[in-house]
Amino acid sequence: MDLSTALRGKRALLVASTGGHLAQIVRWSELLGMREDSVFATFASEQSRSLLQGRDVVTLDYVPPRGYREALRAVARLYRETRRERFDVVLSTGAAVGVAAYLIGQVRRIPVVYIESVSRFDGPSATGRILERLPRVQRFTQHATWADRPGWRQGPSLLDDYQAVPAPEPRARRAEEPRSIFVSLGTIQPFRFDSLVDAVRDQLRPGDAVTWQLGATDRDDLPGEVNQEIRAEDFDRLVADSDVFVTHAGVGTLLRALELGVRPVVVPRRVVRGEHVDDHQLQVVRELAERGLVLLREPQDLSADDLEPPRVVIRRAGGTAP
Repeated sequence: MDLSTALRGKRALLVASTGGHLAQIVRWSELLGMREDSVFATFASEQSRSLLQGRDVVTLDYVPPRGYREALRAVARLYRETRRERFDVVLSTGAAVGVAAYLIGQVRRIPVVYIESVSRFDGPSATGRILERLPRVQRFTQHATWADRPGWRQGPSLLDDYQAVPAPEPRARRAEEPRSIFVSLGTIQPFRFDSLVDAVRDQLRPGDAVTWQLGATDRDDLPGEVNQEIRAEDFDRLVADSDVFVTHAGVGTLLRALELGVRPVVVPRRVVRGEHVDDHQLQVVRELAERGLVLLREPQDLSADDLEPPRVVIRRAGGTAP
């Protein structure tokens, strides 16, 4: 069974963490033509409030990466909140809350589909590895590199929707002209990302207009406008209107930038600096960099030239998305 057969036209319980997992599950629900009265289950955040406005939502307590005890509590809440609802399928894109999605599917005797994150190029995440040991769940990968892994099937990739093309000729800029720069670190807790903040700050010119979205990286030494979170509509405006967009390699952030036609400057979070639980961000940004869709940099390599407006824009390629 392929994804279209499993999901198209179905009323689903859609369960995902915020950030990239939520961005992907929303995109899949649209691409696959799932019923508009499907119900989303995720955490409270500016992203979820904005992205899911007007949709049916069950708000869950935050489940941290590999927080499977918290995931069990999410099962109880999901059951209480949806016990009178009828669903055709449970769909999850992870992270740890994907275990809750599986369990609620078993309790309710509903088919369960799991689409591994597009950021997992070499194999499944911790959640995916747990689910591949469990029965009665259909598992899909977005990458052919490990589609032959037992229990997994090849699905389309969200990345195949995009291609980089030369930007229209920009107006001439003076070397000292101030730039508008938007820096987004995502909202994953409790991981700070000071190395990226410091790298950008050290390359700013006098007069540069900078907007920061820092998440867990609280700072009081930065120029410009500083925010912990930003509403989805404000995020879109800043990405589209700024001269340069600098970000971590969160999948949701990257996909949204590509949808808006912007090639971002991307610095991946690294385990060695205590910025994430693993190095999957490096995997996804390497793939996107090879496709010319992002500019990949490490903090120590970020230069003043990298903060100039990019010479390419992103267009829809009409690839393998269903």
